[in-house]
Amino acid sequence: MNRKTVVLPVLAAGLLTPILAGCGSEKGGSTGGDAIVVGTTDHFAVSKDAPAPFDPAAAYDVAAWGVMRNTFQTLLRFPRTGTSPTTDAASRCGFTDAANERYSCTLRKDQTFSNGHTLDAKDVEFSLRRLKNINHKGGPAVLFSNLDRVEATKKNEVVFHLKKPDATFPYKLTTPAAAIVDSETYPADSLTKGDQLIGSGPYALESIDSESAVLAKNPHYSGGLKLHNSKIEMRFFDDAKGMEKALRAGDIDVMGRTVSPEQVGRLDDAHDSGIELVEQSGQEIRYLAFDTDDKTAGKKAVRQAMAQLVDRKKIVRDAYDRSTEPLYSIVPAGLPAHRNSFFNKYGNPSKAAAERTLREAGIDKPVKLTLTYTTDHYGDATAKEFDVLKKQLNDSGLFDVRTKGVKWDSFRPAATNGEYQVWGYGWYPDFPDADNFVAPFFEKDNFLGSPYTNHEIRDKLVPQTRRQTERSATTGAFGKAQDIVAKDVPILPLWQGKQYLAARDDITGVEWALNSSSVLQLWELGRGQSD
Repeated sequence: MNRKTVVLPVLAAGLLTPILAGCGSEKGGSTGGDAIVVGTTDHFAVSKDAPAPFDPAAAYDVAAWGVMRNTFQTLLRFPRTGTSPTTDAASRCGFTDAANERYSCTLRKDQTFSNGHTLDAKDVEFSLRRLKNINHKGGPAVLFSNLDRVEATKKNEVVFHLKKPDATFPYKLTTPAAAIVDSETYPADSLTKGDQLIGSGPYALESIDSESAVLAKNPHYSGGLKLHNSKIEMRFFDDAKGMEKALRAGDIDVMGRTVSPEQVGRLDDAHDSGIELVEQSGQEIRYLAFDTDDKTAGKKAVRQAMAQLVDRKKIVRDAYDRSTEPLYSIVPAGLPAHRNSFFNKYGNPSKAAAERTLREAGIDKPVKLTLTYTTDHYGDATAKEFDVLKKQLNDSGLFDVRTKGVKWDSFRPAATNGEYQVWGYGWYPDFPDADNFVAPFFEKDNFLGSPYTNHEIRDKLVPQTRRQTERSATTGAFGKAQDIVAKDVPILPLWQGKQYLAARDDITGVEWALNSSSVLQLWELGRGQSD
């Protein structure tokens, strides 16, 4: 078997203003043949807390977005290479003022949804107003908190008025939070029910049940993407072991989320198996979040002591078999604004330093805490990771930690509602800019539902960076924000991930099928020789 290491650009050097339509299609393999079957350990269950797993007004996790990016359309999207947004449902977009407060897009002509309804600027206006009106707790509306109003000024023109300058606004329009929904079908003030999904993207959701989802080529799609297949079946597995078995048996063509650390080594050594493993750098991060109102976790000295004890290198070695990398900041390595703030402040793990921190704050030892994690969302290694964390903290004698595993369907709403002292979360960026690793966590009505407030980050540093069209100029401000987080520890970064896909060797486009946000771009997959 061959292992292919792919280096794709993930850095945001600047924005294109205006953004014009691309000059040609992105080419790939044949669109003929049977459905390409992609395995995943993700599941999409309708529940009381998740009544509409694919509704753009509510869905804010990498699994749902993986389906939505392939079925909904946005005005802008990221190209195969490069990190400046290009057009999709729009033919042209750009800021129309020097202050970066007014953004306008002209839509492509003659676009329709998968149900045959016409798509125009009124649908774009409806979609963004709906997102903000519903303002689902823990949902993606936080990305557009700076949007004052949106208006369809013509049938094919929409204008966004921002409260404050925001040079990252085009990036946000690439996300499923800005997915265009059919104003004749979706309710304006409430979520859809069940797994309904009507979009104008490259695929339409043909069917879904507990075992699989079928995405068929959308004949109405007229955006800028080139499809290299006509149908995708996403097959759901309970664990990565079952998914690997299906790949080796030829029952699936691609092994997607999640390839476990043990499988990386095993698949890499499986010579002549007809399987190829593709490795890419990624921007996924894993971290601990704290309820800063909790009587114990709310004490800064407790959080700082944990930061002084956690050994990231051992977590990477013992739980992830070195398939991840230690992370000492909320902003991952690879982005220009990254700074190793936690290492700069705390250095190597030190029991003596942690004990001194607790003693000076008058905190009795051992400190009792419960660390909660999800058992079925981030992969099989998560439980092992929390065992390693528990051992590190308890072996110091300074903590008395227990861990608790919870299913994702219960874990996500409980975390958002502030029911845990300390919990483990992953973050897959919405777009490749340091803003997306700072603002969603520390703005008002933040993604975590965290009570932690730092006015310097919220009111000064984030607004300052959003006035900078040249994103490399934001390094100093984002560096200061990272230093503040390292001092206060409202979240504790642990590691940064690499990305892996395994596929049968007759599948093409695998190296393009994951973007820097770890979202599958299913249109890139083909069967046979690429052209």
